[in-house]
Formats: sequence, structure tokens, C-alpha cells
Amino acid sequence: MVQATCATIWLRLKASVLPHPIRQQWLDIAQGFLERTQFPNCIGVLDGKHIRVTKPPNPGSQFYNYKQFFSVVLLALANTNNRFIIVDIGSYGSSADARIFRASRMGRWLQSNQLDIAQPKNLPGFSGPPAPYVAVGDEGFALSTNIMLSKGRFR
Repeated sequence: MVQATCATIWLRLKASVLPHPIRQQWLDIAQGFLERTQFPNCIGVLDGKHIRVTKPPNPGSQFYNYKQFFSVVLLALANTNNRFIIVDIGSYGSSADARIFRASRMGRWLQSNQLDIAQPKNLPGFSGPPAPYVAVGDEGFALSTNIMLSKGRFR
């Protein structure tokens, strides 16, 4: 009953609580990153977080993660105010962030240009070729046109 109730609440509220961003919102997010971090053309930070769960019945090793506990993964793209823009919730704890990202709608949308992200633009003070808008992730993600990797914390 709890699962059915949660599913219904999510279906009813997701459009107002976590709407699919449109181009102007992506531009606003990028402007926020430029102002706060001096990082141009950034549309978000990408990371996964293990959420501890009670051991499911007959879990095998799917939910058991490298941190030695049972979990599901919350994969999120967040803005400069640490608010979620897009989330993927519920992947097995044994899965790596990059694998979850590739299999998620978020990953497919980003890789296939379905997120209404603005076209590349010149970086401030640079007259070279336009640079794409990027999400920043740690080295667990694969470098691509719209994914840039960071070795340190991004704040």
C-alpha cells in the first residue's frame, strides 16, 4: 500500500516539483554557475549517492555495494543551489554511477540532445570555437560532448 501511494503521489506531483527544464531554465542555471563559480557554460553537477536500505528478501549481490552495505542509488543533476534538476532513483547499489547514467533516461536525453540545451557559445573573453554546455561529474563518468570530468569537489 505504501509503494502504491508513493507511486501515485510521484505521478501527480512530479511535473510541478521536478519539471522538465526548458532552454531558458538551462541558460539561467548556466548563468548561476558563472556568477557563483566563474565556470561558464555549466548546466549542472552530476553524481550518484548510495541510499542505505534494509536488506531486501533474496537480494543476491545486486543491492550490496562496494561500501559494504545494501543500497539503491540516487543519481542526480543539481544546480548551483544544490537543487535537483533531474533525478534517477532506485538503481542497484552494486552498479557504478557511469553504468546507471548510461542506462537512465537522463543519460539518454543528454547524450541524444533531447534536453533543449542551448547551442554551444563562446566562452567569456575567448574568441575560439564555441564551447558546448556541460554537466560536471567525477571521474566515474565518461567524458562526452556534454559531460566534463572533475577530480575535485565542485562548489
